[in-house]
Amino acid sequence: MFSPDQENHPAKAPVKYGELIVLGYNGSLPNGDRGRRKSRFALLKRLKANGVKPSTVHIACTPQAAKAISNKDQHSISYTLSRAQTVVVEYTHDSNTDMFQIGRSTESPIDFVVTDTVPGSQSNSDTQSVQSTISRFACRIICERNPPFTAKIYAAGFDSSKNIFLGEKAAKWKTLDGQMDGLTTNGVLVMHPRNGFTEDSKPGVWREISVCGNVFSLRETRSAQQRGKMVENESNELQDGSLIDLCGATLLWRTAEGLARTPTVKHLEALRQEINAARPQCPVGFNTLAFPSMKRKDVVDEKQPWVYLNCGHVHGYHNWGNKEERDGKDRECPMCRSVGPYVPLWLGCEAGFYVDAGPPTHAFSPCGHVCSEKTTSYWSQIPLPHGTHTFHAACPFCAHQLAGEQGYIRLIFQGPLD
Repeated sequence: MFSPDQENHPAKAPVKYGELIVLGYNGSLPNGDRGRRKSRFALLKRLKANGVKPSTVHIACTPQAAKAISNKDQHSISYTLSRAQTVVVEYTHDSNTDMFQIGRSTESPIDFVVTDTVPGSQSNSDTQSVQSTISRFACRIICERNPPFTAKIYAAGFDSSKNIFLGEKAAKWKTLDGQMDGLTTNGVLVMHPRNGFTEDSKPGVWREISVCGNVFSLRETRSAQQRGKMVENESNELQDGSLIDLCGATLLWRTAEGLARTPTVKHLEALRQEINAARPQCPVGFNTLAFPSMKRKDVVDEKQPWVYLNCGHVHGYHNWGNKEERDGKDRECPMCRSVGPYVPLWLGCEAGFYVDAGPPTHAFSPCGHVCSEKTTSYWSQIPLPHGTHTFHAACPFCAHQLAGEQGYIRLIFQGPLD
């Protein structure tokens, strides 16, 4: 959301805290980005601070507690302990922070509307039929308005009446200092990478973040009643490359500094033109291959390179080599006779997923999205939450589960013969 002051002072760009990028979309949503529904969302410093911080705790059912819940101008979190007892924590305005809310709801308190990611879906109609597991008010991110602009994540978001309700079934407890805390139904999981988001990155450990921003080990399953163990020495502060999982969609957090070091779309376009300028050829048909432009990233082009996923030999599209006994899915590579899937190659256009600016030499398997070697290597090591209790590595550009020994392959191009 752009703040109104930009229109009056276009020269003065607002401070950018960072960006959230939804995994599984290669640069934009299938039907285009619209309003608060898009594949990436920039968190910009607001004209006026809208952050909140906890203040008074009421034990219900006192008149003050009832008043805090019904007061539309007062943020509050209600923890229902039993039919007879609710604890209400009032929140007051914090002039030092900005709050951004993320969830499935399209109500106005949500800044970034996120729907379930269906791997490889080409249109929103593919995604609508699924019963969503993303919470309507999934989480909130609180950014410091002053340098170093620290961003922290908390489970659950405030609804239109500025309330968060944790019902009887939600996991909740009293903390040692007498405050309340709890977890949302399907939880908000966070993974901070080790060594930042660079070519040296290594996956970190998935944790669950509570409503008050405390860090816990994972529950047995996503919605188990029993919380994990508190992890004292870790925090809810987002780092460049932190992953946030909302049970149905996973978001990548990139800081403004991190994005400044990331290849731009222009750089990726230059790499595409460089590959095409080398005029790679089909080793069998001898026709020149070319990666289609970034804009045409769903339509298979006649010059499109195709790859045999078992060996990495790049060809133009052809019809021979079908192995009938294998459902016609597997093909025999004419170069080395290895048999395996044969798929078109697509450039990874979402620059925010790249850990370096290396050339597009490797492809994820089985989807054929192409990017740098370090980028394929990094994402292939990350276990992404899937459903309520499984994890698997997936292509960041299309969310397809990775297959094969490594989950990616080095591409072998044949240069022009002249």
